[in-house]
Amino acid sequence: MDYKQFWTSINQKNDEIITLYANYRAEYSDITSWQFWMIIFTLILPLVILIFTVDRRRIFELFFYGYTVHIMSTYIDMVLGRKNLLIHNYFIFSALPNAINITASVIPVVYLLLYQYCTNKGKNFYLYSVITGLLLTYGLTTFNQAIGLVTLSNGMTKFYIFLLGIVVTYLAYWFTRLMKKIENRL
Repeated sequence: MDYKQFWTSINQKNDEIITLYANYRAEYSDITSWQFWMIIFTLILPLVILIFTVDRRRIFELFFYGYTVHIMSTYIDMVLGRKNLLIHNYFIFSALPNAINITASVIPVVYLLLYQYCTNKGKNFYLYSVITGLLLTYGLTTFNQAIGLVTLSNGMTKFYIFLLGIVVTYLAYWFTRLMKKIENRL
């Protein structure tokens, strides 16, 4: 195939996948399914909790950290989904990343509040991140598997998810600390 033929084929396959997602969502993940409402609940509840618990004096630092966790988690989830390693079986909109409730709400809010707690109380962020990562991975992922919201396949394990979560939280922590140092120098 030449360049144009490749892109024609890619675009045709992409259109087919978009249609499949839309049809699947209409059949299995619409507003009449309990899974849809579970995803809405896990999208909204952490954000409501955040509104009442965030330290408003440090809101930009905390939201920078949470946003960094969100972006990295979303990109990693998109790669894992594209490689059929971590499949989210239900979603709100077929055009959005499938795990938007997890990567834009649950994980960033949990780790943002953990970052806030550890930095306010002088606790060891690295240790608390490992404990939180274990709870999220072996608690939340296990629960989501049990109720059919996610499927791990092609060799993906919870341990790999745990390791990816630690990488994300540590990178976000280091990046936030770097931004704080730069801010303090200005």
